[in-house]
Amino acid sequence: MTKKRIIVYPGTFDPVTYGHIDLINRALRIFDKVIVAVGQNPAKTPLFTIDERIDMIERSLSPSQNVEVEAFDSLLVDYAREKGACAILRGLRAVSDFEFELQRAIMNRKLDRNIETVFLMTGFRWIYISSTIVKEAAQFGGSLEGLVPPHVEEAMKQKFGLA
Repeated sequence: MTKKRIIVYPGTFDPVTYGHIDLINRALRIFDKVIVAVGQNPAKTPLFTIDERIDMIERSLSPSQNVEVEAFDSLLVDYAREKGACAILRGLRAVSDFEFELQRAIMNRKLDRNIETVFLMTGFRWIYISSTIVKEAAQFGGSLEGLVPPHVEEAMKQKFGLA
């Protein structure tokens, strides 16, 4: 019996975008299981609660036994080890993302040499999308069509009192 190849995809996902979904689906082509780890970032004030974010992610994905979505609040490498993951997934949109992500990957490698960091370039059609940009557009009533799933756009309109 071969060991399952598990990758953890951490993030705040506030909100989940089609760019995130693209990375999850592409990671499933390489790994047996993707664990989407929804975390709190002390440097950010989220628009949605952890439970709301988990629900939006689950509703955005095709039903699959190969994707798990859950909250985490520990050191990422400890969480990945606990889940039996061999890798951490990080998406890159531009060269500017690389320097920051490289520093994280080096630190994670120092903390646990058995957990690799896998970088996937965001699909070209999602290269300009970030949760921050999506929230800014939504706040002022901009269309989010093609950026986030319809249920996410509706949730954002409600949060900003635009529904």
